[in-house]
Amino acid sequence: MSPPPAAPSSRTPWRAVIGGSVGNLVEWFDWFVYASFATYFAGAFFPKGDATAQLLNTAGIFAVGFFMRPVGGWLLGRYADRRGRKAALTLTVTLMSASALLIAVAPTYDQVGYAGAAVLLVARLLQGLSVGGEYAASATYLTEASNPGRRGFVASFQYVSMTLGQLCGLGLQILLQHTMSDDALHSWGWRIPFLVGTVGAAVVFWLRRNLLETEAYEAAEGTEEGRGAEGHERGTIRQLLRHRREFALVMALTMGGTVAYYTYTTYLTKYLSNTAGMSKSDASLVSFCALFLFMLLQPLAGALSDRVGRRPLLISFGVGSMLGTVPIMSTLSETSSFGGALLLSLAALVIITGYTSINAVVKAELFPTHVRALGVALPYALANALFGGTAEYVALWFKNAGVESGFYWYVSGCAAVSLVVYATMRETRDAALTPDRPTEAAPAVSPKTPV
Repeated sequence: MSPPPAAPSSRTPWRAVIGGSVGNLVEWFDWFVYASFATYFAGAFFPKGDATAQLLNTAGIFAVGFFMRPVGGWLLGRYADRRGRKAALTLTVTLMSASALLIAVAPTYDQVGYAGAAVLLVARLLQGLSVGGEYAASATYLTEASNPGRRGFVASFQYVSMTLGQLCGLGLQILLQHTMSDDALHSWGWRIPFLVGTVGAAVVFWLRRNLLETEAYEAAEGTEEGRGAEGHERGTIRQLLRHRREFALVMALTMGGTVAYYTYTTYLTKYLSNTAGMSKSDASLVSFCALFLFMLLQPLAGALSDRVGRRPLLISFGVGSMLGTVPIMSTLSETSSFGGALLLSLAALVIITGYTSINAVVKAELFPTHVRALGVALPYALANALFGGTAEYVALWFKNAGVESGFYWYVSGCAAVSLVVYATMRETRDAALTPDRPTEAAPAVSPKTPV
């Protein structure tokens, strides 16, 4: 006989937060390490020549990984809706470990010609597959594992872990820059972070196997959707197409946020180095400090959304990004001092916090349980493939064409489109996550130990 449902608790389910986030940290450590170390390994996989051309090649492969994310969002989102959030979280970190190991041992252009770049491409495709499912599985798990009234706060830890993963990558880069010669880093030192990511993923695999399944997912199995014909189609495209409006809404609200996020995170170090003329080490340190403060803002903004709603924060991001991108980027391009670059970078990241802190919970709150993971994964992954994954490539294309300021207006335009969506969408803060029961009575995590 099953034990009675757990009573709702006002305390944050920290075991669920840590379990869902620590794997997300390793996933995004591996994902962002590719971007932050690209300046060192770009010459290893392509013929020697113009540095910007080599970066364009590696940025192109970086973008290809994003185009695999919709496939990962579809396959792993379906898997999460049919087999559970915990099972999907375990699978995604396994795939990421394999991709990191591939990059760590990939042969160079001097050794095997373009075959080394082919190995790099396969690894990026695996990363795209994994991250495409990781975002949705993590967002859905953290949202469903939250107690009512604290979903914004708990779900904000997704971007805390994502940012911490990037900080670990940047921190390791700074450490290696100060302990290894530049020649050693370009020769073989860039492989170290990918080996670290492989080991970290093995640890997270064990941690995630001990997670509990969410009560919202298990409760859905007892509803008509879980028992009937729809139960056999959980996580299918057919079920998702019943929520076309929400699908389009996720794509549109993601558009501006993902372009701005990748502009001021993965691309920022290259921008400060290539455009502002800062040294690679100083540029990395600016990014590290700005991202650390940005990480601390996420739970505060998430908790604020639990009080005032999600839309006010999204609207503040839309307005700030639309109006602030051009002046911030233009001023950054002429700033060579550490303090000035840090203040401008932090100003941009404060604006973006209005999106990053709550975008995961907003998307999860839009869909019913039986299609929630797929509903979050697929449209988000498509938007990232079209806008987030190409942001760095578009920026370098504008730079190569001699009209770098065109990219600033591109980012502002994407934010303007999303702002229209933020201003017209419904508020999701009070949405019920479990079927046929009020939000106030929904326990966060199942008391049953999963098989």
